[in-house]
Amino acid sequence: MSDENILENTKSKSIKEIKEEINQILEKLENQETNLSNSMNDYARLISLNKHIDLFFKKKNKEISKIGKKLKKNI
Repeated sequence: MSDENILENTKSKSIKEIKEEINQILEKLENQETNLSNSMNDYARLISLNKHIDLFFKKKNKEISKIGKKLKKNI
């Protein structure tokens, strides 16, 4: 999933806010009284949030790698 496919309101959230939303969704999904159609929507949202976090960490990993390479060159 590319960055443009992630909902705008998700992009503006911090990792902490996304984590809280994920925890809320997981609690709802673990509740046995939740209906199937709501569960499917919640699961889709959970996947979207997970992909956003994955993209965030990949971006940060690239930034850290670039910094590490620059530091190696200066040594």
